[in-house]
Amino acid sequence: MPPTDSIAELKGAVEAAARALRDGEPTEPAPTLDRPPKPDLGDYSSNAAMLLAGPLGDNPRAVAERLRGELEASLGGATGSLDRVEVAGPGFVNLYLSDAWYRRALATLVGAGEDLGPVPTVAPERILVEFVSANPTGPLHVGGGRGAAYGDAVVRLLAAVGHEVEREYYINDAGSQITHFARSISARMKGEDLPEDGYQGEYVVELGKAIAAEGVDPDDLTAVGDRGIALMIDQVRETLRRFGVVMDTWFSERSLVERGDAEAALGKLDAGGHTYRHEGALWLRTTEFGDDKDRVLIRSDGEPTYLMPDIAYHWDKLERGFVRLIDVLGADHHGYVGRLRASIAALGADPDSFEALIMSLVHIVEDGQRAQMSKRSGDFVSLDDLIDDIGTDAARWFMLSRSHETTVDIDLALARKQASENPVYYVQYAHARIASILRKAEEVGSAVPGAIDPDGRTEPPAPSEKALVKRLLEFPHEVREAAARRAPHRICAYSSAVAADFHAFYRDCQVVGAEGEGVEASRLALCLVAKRTIAGGLGLLGISAPERM
Repeated sequence: MPPTDSIAELKGAVEAAARALRDGEPTEPAPTLDRPPKPDLGDYSSNAAMLLAGPLGDNPRAVAERLRGELEASLGGATGSLDRVEVAGPGFVNLYLSDAWYRRALATLVGAGEDLGPVPTVAPERILVEFVSANPTGPLHVGGGRGAAYGDAVVRLLAAVGHEVEREYYINDAGSQITHFARSISARMKGEDLPEDGYQGEYVVELGKAIAAEGVDPDDLTAVGDRGIALMIDQVRETLRRFGVVMDTWFSERSLVERGDAEAALGKLDAGGHTYRHEGALWLRTTEFGDDKDRVLIRSDGEPTYLMPDIAYHWDKLERGFVRLIDVLGADHHGYVGRLRASIAALGADPDSFEALIMSLVHIVEDGQRAQMSKRSGDFVSLDDLIDDIGTDAARWFMLSRSHETTVDIDLALARKQASENPVYYVQYAHARIASILRKAEEVGSAVPGAIDPDGRTEPPAPSEKALVKRLLEFPHEVREAAARRAPHRICAYSSAVAADFHAFYRDCQVVGAEGEGVEASRLALCLVAKRTIAGGLGLLGISAPERM
């Protein structure tokens, strides 16, 4: 149990009380401990009595009364954590905690310093998260930006709970799109019309000028394509850097062919008896591993499908020692997941090592209208343009504030606002306001305590103080849940709730100069923990926590 997890102490007491009624036998599932919907129903509530009613052969309210006796003995005795226990409704056990419990909980939060997150997992994994991986044929647009924000936040969350995680970008530098790209640049270099299916964006004109200035022959399509890819990757790398994303590895698709990895993977599939020929094409029996139909690996003209290098690539990931492969994929990849899981199984690996997270679309809204995005037509909103307009922090917040499975509309007018209606501004302002309070305290000679005595204050905490303490105690749980569910939007919601609870506390309670023994010190300490928690939450999202606004 981490030193800051006072809620775990309470949950442990409830579980111990439940075991006591069953002669030490644990209850499955374990009893919950939740914050009830209304404050008058207690600080925390448990369903333990409903779970125990069946095994004990008694009605839930009668079981709840027995649980109340156990909890009063364990929490209301020497620890003094309990004010009272009430039984409500069909048998909920509602705990009303003492002022002493709140003082101790705050003291442990303060004593933890910056280490407010969860205890690292007991089963850490070596994880590779591959994300963005947009074709290197144009600037990164906002759709790729959402994948960048999400993938980076997932990495931060997984690392926060103790996993060994790396970020990887897969460069699709082989295939027909590269040929179209090279021909498009060449045409612009020579002042000719674009070929059919060419890339029409203005950026292609600029690439043509830059490559021509380097003396590259426009008729040497290989050299033109290679240089175009290199310039685009440099631009994407810089865009991601501006967006707070730094990849550990940039992996080239072309290198799979050059090293013979694709042939090796194909040989492994052949040796396992999982391939066959039909109508001149080479097929993989993915239906043997749960796919809805078999898949072509090599077309009848000898060209590999996109699945072949993808299989080789994921085999390479496993060969590098990663035990979990997380791919953040675009909205058009739903049909991709089953065939790749089946391919991994055909290679003799565990298909459950592969995890696909499918991103929904993101739209830019200006004056009530959605902008359309297409790299090939050149009609798109680049991530650089969005960063220039609303900044990295707002862009990341709006991309992360909803589940990755939900479409996001970024309202530029709202994102530009320096006001509380803008959710990222609201949270950052809470952090800046706390920083201002702590600076003021130092200016008037009130020391911000690095530790507090839980018995050093006799005046009871105000309701808004209690609410803020309870919210801050939830941080380790929220990080664990967000990491387990790959759900950074939970951290957005939690950070907003912390900010709201802090603003309510500051509205209700004087901090600097508060009267009463130990009151100012405890409230300054509470401010300090709230500041650390908001900064921690924003850091998991890749968003800054400003000291002044």
